[in-house]
Amino acid sequence: MKNKVCYFGLDISTSIVGFCLINYKKDLVLLDYIDLRKTKCMFKKSELVKEKLLSFKKNYDFADSVNISIEEAFQSFSKGFSSAKTLSQLSRFNGIVSYQCYEVFNSVPVYINVNSARKNLQIKINKKLNINTKEQVFQWTQNNIKNFNWPMKTLKSGPNKGVVKFHECCYDMSDAYVICKALIYNYENNNQWKNKFSRKLFKHIIIKRW
Repeated sequence: MKNKVCYFGLDISTSIVGFCLINYKKDLVLLDYIDLRKTKCMFKKSELVKEKLLSFKKNYDFADSVNISIEEAFQSFSKGFSSAKTLSQLSRFNGIVSYQCYEVFNSVPVYINVNSARKNLQIKINKKLNINTKEQVFQWTQNNIKNFNWPMKTLKSGPNKGVVKFHECCYDMSDAYVICKALIYNYENNNQWKNKFSRKLFKHIIIKRW
């Protein structure tokens, strides 16, 4: 029972989708991704994602009531989005993949705001550093996951040709991990509140009855 995948986090974008599977013991089961950059059609992209979801279901032991968390799509313009079209496409794709998750795992996804997730997990972003937010989140994730083989790539051209560096997917995988851990945080804190409330209610009923 404790080895079953209970938490499933996704970071969805039209370029790379990050996946994170965690079991009941809160151990990392899988941190993976799918690169969609070479596929132009959104529906083809969604087909590839669904195939990935089905492969997870086939190859891993999921709990009957798996908890799925997805990074909430941007609701307004922010740095990195150049047009309303980009924002609209991302939101549309997020909806397609969300439904696929529901369809494959029979579980309604929970949407988590990335800023709230980082705050609850005490991921402090220092804007004074020379590295951006994604890099800082990646570093936090590296510190939390020991002995993990992150995907690497070798630069094939330019002044840094031959240099080996982390693959771009590492950022998406890190975001998926954060969203998954944030789901666990929310679940545990909500349970704590419910248990506390239940104890108070039970005590009140007993006192009143006597």
